[in-house]
Amino acid sequence: MKILALLNRDGGSLKTTNLEQLAALLHDEFQVHGHELTVESCSGEEIVASITKAAARDDLDVLLVGGGDGTVSAAAEALTDGRIALGILPAGTMNLFARTLQIPLALEQAVAALASGEITAVDIAAVNGKPFVHQYAVGLHARMVRMRKRITYASRIGKLIATSRAVFMALRRFPVVDLELEIDGVVQRITTPAVAISNNLYGDGHIPYADDPKGGELGIYICVDRDLRSVLKVAVDIMLGGWRQNSSLKVTTAQEVRIFYEGRHHHKRAVRDGELVDIEPEMTVTLRPLGLSVLVPSDATYLR
Repeated sequence: MKILALLNRDGGSLKTTNLEQLAALLHDEFQVHGHELTVESCSGEEIVASITKAAARDDLDVLLVGGGDGTVSAAAEALTDGRIALGILPAGTMNLFARTLQIPLALEQAVAALASGEITAVDIAAVNGKPFVHQYAVGLHARMVRMRKRITYASRIGKLIATSRAVFMALRRFPVVDLELEIDGVVQRITTPAVAISNNLYGDGHIPYADDPKGGELGIYICVDRDLRSVLKVAVDIMLGGWRQNSSLKVTTAQEVRIFYEGRHHHKRAVRDGELVDIEPEMTVTLRPLGLSVLVPSDATYLR
């Protein structure tokens, strides 16, 4: 295979990684398995343009991106429904999609696993045609991200601390939104602090990511209580993987969800793969079964 490894040198742990050593490791490991690999690096400001340029090439089999969840999401969006497969070198804080794909989180192990890996197709979701690999959310999550962006941090640990602080800041005055949801054709009106929709249902007992990237369904999570203690417990249980046991969280699955919003505030009131986006009056969330080609470890359980 012909592979371009594109490293976001400002992304997550790559900021403190010796990129020359990483490039040498990539060359050695992939060459052993008969692949042709080129390594390029760019700044965080340049990464989206570099991904877009790479996605337009007709001589690549795999675009292997190194960076955080934002870099991975941008690459997945560019490669959805295309012929180039996405590979992930997990260098972010949470590495949620990499966890779903069962890619080792240590860079050296990830390189070895991907060099001997294989290409498969997995699901990807989209909101109003914009793909996402992890989650689209309205309400509390968006407020939490807005709070976190006010906090300065310089490391992975710092980001985790900032995220924890942002959760409690957001809960001091958490939002309540009025929405109309149409889930697989069934309409309901809700008033809720938070709604989230995931690309496949989250697994149990761990931070929120899907266990099966070929599950073929959207996960829908609706907080049905509005008192502070209940909302806080929902947030904690989701982060710890205990959401199935939380009676304040209504969970279902679907192929399509339509969200209608008539509120006054639209700017940066939703989150798509961790990035703030505007909430629109009408949003349609759909699943694209097997819509994204990915390079994954050959021992990934969902390959069988």
